[in-house]
Amino acid sequence: MELIAAGRDADVYALDGERVLRRYRRGGSAEHEARVMAHLAACGFPVPRVHEVAGADMVLERLSGPTMLDVLAARPWRARALGRELGALHDRLHRIPAPGWLREGAAGAGDERVLHLDFHPGNVVLTPRGPVVIDWRDAAAGDPAADLAMTLVTVGTSDIPWRGVRLGRRALLRGLRAGSRADPGPAMREAVAVRLGNPNVTPAEAARLRALAGALGAA
Repeated sequence: MELIAAGRDADVYALDGERVLRRYRRGGSAEHEARVMAHLAACGFPVPRVHEVAGADMVLERLSGPTMLDVLAARPWRARALGRELGALHDRLHRIPAPGWLREGAAGAGDERVLHLDFHPGNVVLTPRGPVVIDWRDAAAGDPAADLAMTLVTVGTSDIPWRGVRLGRRALLRGLRAGSRADPGPAMREAVAVRLGNPNVTPAEAARLRALAGALGAA
């Protein structure tokens, strides 16, 4: 099989022109992620179609098009518009009530909503039919503010190898805040703490997260 993408937790292999195999690198079951995606698809939210699940493997629809991160790297002047689009996708997701079986991911106030909790530009594929959101392994139920806060923290502190993305990061974050109606403020400190506990965070990212934690503590 041809490896066509590699994230921090999973690898993606081409099966044919219509399907890919997504495999968790450290094992575990993909059943939860597949169930979340089936629920979201039934609610009209744009996710890849799930064909089959077996242990750590999930066969998915093969999407065509660049990720939002790819577009940002090539066209940094579009950063603010892409951020607003990402914010609107957050709000669209957060209109979907969390089903009773979805695990708790963040403290909520009132009705809990479906949260992605890794909703960065690399997980949005801009297909001919519109944006499609991928990588639902961390999905949980909770307060939409926690989802937006996690995206802001992740985008704001992650290692970025592309100069265009580094140049456009601030504009992207401003667009994201403008594009979403959620208030991430009350959830920012928790998002930083959760991100610091992620074993995939690099030393440089951890340093930025601790600096952000200090700034939030001083605010």
